[in-house]
Amino acid sequence: MTGGEISQRQEALARYIADCGSLLIAYSGGVDSGLLASLAREILGGRVHCVFIDSPLVPRSAVCSAEQTARDLRLSFEIIPRLSLDDTVRKNPPDRCYHCKLTDARILKRRAEELGLAAVADGVNLSDRAEYRPGLRASTEEGILHPYIEAGITKADIRAIARDRGLGFWDKPSAACLASRIPYREEITDEKLRMIEAAEAVLHQAGFVQARVRCHTGIARIEVIPEELDRLFVMRDVIVPALKKAGFSYIALDLEGYRAGSMDEVL
Repeated sequence: MTGGEISQRQEALARYIADCGSLLIAYSGGVDSGLLASLAREILGGRVHCVFIDSPLVPRSAVCSAEQTARDLRLSFEIIPRLSLDDTVRKNPPDRCYHCKLTDARILKRRAEELGLAAVADGVNLSDRAEYRPGLRASTEEGILHPYIEAGITKADIRAIARDRGLGFWDKPSAACLASRIPYREEITDEKLRMIEAAEAVLHQAGFVQARVRCHTGIARIEVIPEELDRLFVMRDVIVPALKKAGFSYIALDLEGYRAGSMDEVL
């Protein structure tokens, strides 16, 4: 992708945002929603508001990071708590994300209506359409706008635009909700979520930025990028006891390394 092509797509994105008039942005603090919020604030001024939905599926570190990024960008921002999960989500069917995003979309739409904002937009991009994303179908059905998709912008484009705009989070690793660490049809429990969160915190503190701990009935299956497999193995005397303290009985290293949506491979 050439710089000229990215520039053209960025211009298309700016026009799309301007045509909205006002927006509520589904905000996670990641590079996708962060860039969208930054652009929307620049284009629409005070007619933009960002909402972070905080649920049991969100790590506490993600909440703190989102708050900090919102302050850095001087965004109009709030956190709306979602204290419990729907029974369907807890049962964890393959279309779990559809049901979860349906609830989120309705929360966001209700808040946009209360604030008198014209529409709700999210940071879903063209690259996301290549992955298994039932949640995208739910948000689309609920009328959530996808500005990046409308402008033909990919994840790589987003990082390039964010870098060119001097946004420090341009290379922030991709994140996903904690439910994505639990195999489909295995119940999502608060205990499993806290175990996963604690285990991944251990890896992040050890310097493994892009890491996942998949939870298989007491077994922690660790994914890190292939270049860091050797380093993690060397650190096993530190990692293993820490993850057992988090509640896992056995600790395994996935030799394929980190890949987004690895739980979807069985579908």
